[in-house]
Amino acid sequence: MTHSPSKSVLLIAGPTASGKSAFAIAAARARNGVIINADALQVYGALRIITARPSVADEAATPHRLYGYVGENDDYSVGRWLHDATAAIEAVWAEGKLPILCGGTGLYFKALTDGLADVPPISPDIRKKWREFAGDLHAQLHRVDPTGAATLNPADRHRLVRALEVLEGTGQPLRHWQQLGKGRAFLNDINVERVFLDVPREVLHARSDARLLAMVAAGAIEEVADLAGFDPKLPIMKAIGVPEFLALRRGEISQADAIEKAQAATRQYIKRQCTWWRGQMVGWAVATPQAL
Repeated sequence: MTHSPSKSVLLIAGPTASGKSAFAIAAARARNGVIINADALQVYGALRIITARPSVADEAATPHRLYGYVGENDDYSVGRWLHDATAAIEAVWAEGKLPILCGGTGLYFKALTDGLADVPPISPDIRKKWREFAGDLHAQLHRVDPTGAATLNPADRHRLVRALEVLEGTGQPLRHWQQLGKGRAFLNDINVERVFLDVPREVLHARSDARLLAMVAAGAIEEVADLAGFDPKLPIMKAIGVPEFLALRRGEISQADAIEKAQAATRQYIKRQCTWWRGQMVGWAVATPQAL
């Protein structure tokens, strides 16, 4: 796809609690922009509080797109988001405004800037084999593709399964297909401004701990209760706070324990985000929000 060289987008990324939403709102007001969601969990309508979606007031005051529009039973994917995001970007350009992609899901930004791997269909038998595999997925991948295994977190079951099924099903590692996809990346021919919000780790921890307490006060536990009985494999069920507060609702842990576990999970998530982004920072400007 070829775009006019005058078209531009602004990408705003950063770890949880880095102030992305406020930064994006300020940018949208200053630059006639529209904010487009690039967070994998803020697409779901059921979890406004626990996913820290922009408030109703913020959404009313500044244009926001792709927030809270997916049903909780939907197995939403990077590919579907890329389709929706490119349509939203085109619509914002048609309005003569600046698309501002804001979020913490690195794979969403990578799909926009590097393209999405157009992997041939995988046999259902191969998919079933790896999705039901009970052994050490990382060790299996390391045995057949040590280069690919070195790039993945041993605990990231979803990506390990995908790497193994693609390798067995196509005879090529996933990075082969990803490289082919780069030539078709949506943002190849336009002006891309990339901003990563860099906030000290101890500040992120303090802010995320305080934010979780505020979420509980705002009704996060009651919000999560509506997901009881849903398939635990659904993406929405992996949102930080959902497993912990569902365990609380089942009487398995106390509220204090649920909060502590959710806060610890958030700190681990921040660590994973920062580690991932360190390897992706080429071409990104680093900004420090003034108000921490």
